[in-house]
This record gives sequence, C-alpha cells and structure tokens, in this order.
Amino acid sequence: MVRMSSLGALAAIAQIGMSGLDEAAGKAREFPTAATPVLEDRLPNVPVELPNGVKAWRDVVYRTVPGFRPQIVDIYKPSTPGPHPLILYIHGGGWMGGHTRHSGALADFPKVLAALAAEGFTVASLEYRLSGEAKFPAQLQDSNAALRFLRAHAGEYAIDPARVGVWGGSAGGHLAALTALACKEKSLDPQAGGDDCVTAAVTWYGVFDFAGMTATPDGNAAGIRLLGCDGPCPADRIRSVSPVAYIDRSDPPFLLIHGEDDKTVPVQQSRIGQAALAKAGVPVEAIYIPGVDHSFIGKTAAETRAATLKAVNATFDFFHDKLGVPRR
Repeated sequence: MVRMSSLGALAAIAQIGMSGLDEAAGKAREFPTAATPVLEDRLPNVPVELPNGVKAWRDVVYRTVPGFRPQIVDIYKPSTPGPHPLILYIHGGGWMGGHTRHSGALADFPKVLAALAAEGFTVASLEYRLSGEAKFPAQLQDSNAALRFLRAHAGEYAIDPARVGVWGGSAGGHLAALTALACKEKSLDPQAGGDDCVTAAVTWYGVFDFAGMTATPDGNAAGIRLLGCDGPCPADRIRSVSPVAYIDRSDPPFLLIHGEDDKTVPVQQSRIGQAALAKAGVPVEAIYIPGVDHSFIGKTAAETRAATLKAVNATFDFFHDKLGVPRR
C-alpha cells in the first residue's frame, strides 16, 4: 500500500474536485433577521395543562433591566374565554429570598394559584429583584412593571385590565400594600401612573410601618438591608418604604390577615394598617387568627392547616366579591 504525504493527500482532494465541498458550504440556511440585535428569549414557552382546564406559563419575562437577570412571572389562565380579573401574587422571604412558587406552609402553592385561576381569575406570580440585587424602591418598580406588561398582554392571557387585585405575604404583603397604595408615586417609580393602580388588595402578615419594626428581635435587619442604610436609616427613608405613608381616600379595598402570635412581623403591623385605612375612609376588613405565628404556623400541624385554609378561603372570597366574579 502506498501512503500519501499530507501534502499529497490535499493535492489528491484538489484533483478529484472541490465541487462537492463547495456545494455543502454554499447551502443557504434561511433564518429571519431584525434591524437591531434581538435580546429577548425566543425559546418556546409551552403552557402546562393543569386540572380544570387551567393553563400555566412558567418564567414569562415581563422585562429585562440592564445588569440584572430577566424578571419573570408565572401566569395561570382559566379555560373560559374571559376576559378575567387579574390577580398578581407577590412572594415573601424577607425581601432577600423566596420565589414565585412558595407561600408559607402551603405544600404545593402552584396548585393553590391554579385553583384560584379555575374560579375565574387570571393569576400571575411575581419574581422581583431581591435586596441583595437592588435596593428599594426597585421592588415596587418591578411589581408596577409586571402589571404594565400583563395589561399590555391582556388579550393573550384573557385579562380584564380594569379589574386587578394584588396579594402577598410577609415581605410580599408589604410590597402588595405598596403596589396598591403608591401606584401614582413618581418619586418611587418614574414610570408610575394611574394605569398601574389596582382595584383590590390582600396582605398576609405584611409590614405597614417600618418605624415600628425596630422593636423586632433582630431590629428589622432585613428591612434595613432592603433600604441599604449604612447605620440607622433616616426617618425620611423609613417613611418612604412604609405603606401607611401613602394612604388616601381613593385607595382600593383591603383585606388584612395576620396571626396574633407572629414573632417575625408583629400583629400590630396589620392593626396599624387597618386603623390608617379606616381613618382615611378606605374599605378594610381584617382577620386576626389567635394562636398562630408567622406564616400561620400553629403549635400543631392541625392548627397550621386550619389557619392557612381560613386565610386562603377568605382571600379567594374577597377577590370574588371585590372583582365581580360570582362565587362557585
């Protein structure tokens, strides 16, 4: 057998013809292009089929802020054509943790959100920038941006933009209250306007007045981190993050639910919020559950279950009543 040198092999390839190689290299692959770079995630997001005909889209990007990860919501849509009221859920976690699919002791929170959707609501669960990523008021700006995105895509997700509720627990309860009360505050969000406002709000063990949180065992370390203060926060910063600072007669109806033995966010926080809302003439309901701590955790599993179900049922009923969806 005669072995060719490398140069000889290349020459042989040239002699037998480059037409085949040229043809392969020259095949056109047709892809659409745009006038400018496209940065959006274009991987198809196929909805998940859930019980009762509910469809859920995971990790829908509602906006991208330079320097931060894409900001996302999970969206649950009923099987009926709608349009349906929108509920935006905001998770807890001390402003420094948590995610779209957890809430307190509920073992399968997406199942809860899907159940709410099945009762005639489009439901979105919000991911926002945490305190380790951005300081306040970035979190409020994120909830406002999510509402703008969802209203802009009302047709796609069968949303009635005129009927919108917001709901959250703990840090999410605080942000839900701010989203409802500070929707026109351009000092907090330069893009804020009347179209960001909601028509009903529910808070679970949320913070209403940061000035009163210094009495907590850790001195409200999580809140101080949210504000990014170097040492004690000045009074104007404390007031800027406190929902009670923005209450007026035009605000939407509220439901406040809180465990009376809460050691993380004292029950007094909801009592302060209830009193301030009532004084301003805002419709407000409150449920105080005896014997349970933060996240409705009781002394036994049965107490935790009873308190959690009481809060869930009251929340669902409140949104049915305030957003005009007949109870099933």
